[in-house]
Amino acid sequence: MNAWRWDGDDLLLTLHVQPGAVRSELAGLHGTALKVRVAAPPAAGRANRELLAFVARLFAVARNRVRLEQGASGRSKRVRVVAPGGLPAELAAALGASVATALGAD
Repeated sequence: MNAWRWDGDDLLLTLHVQPGAVRSELAGLHGTALKVRVAAPPAAGRANRELLAFVARLFAVARNRVRLEQGASGRSKRVRVVAPGGLPAELAAALGASVATALGAD
């Protein structure tokens, strides 16, 4: 699976997550996954909660429209963004121009 794919109106993201970072941010690609640094430790689900909140902020959607579908206890995760309004410029930059064109980003 690539770093992203559409599933109907939803966007599925394949992520490689690095917990315990100074701040939550996109960090480019890690193999076929989008690398995300999160500013939370991997204890008691805190990194997963911060990851989902970060993705919600990134897409400007409500937190309940971002779901962790796979990888609750590992660094490799699949996240679903339910009906995002568009592709954030920050994500388009992290994925590269060819991917941004395929997604229809401005």
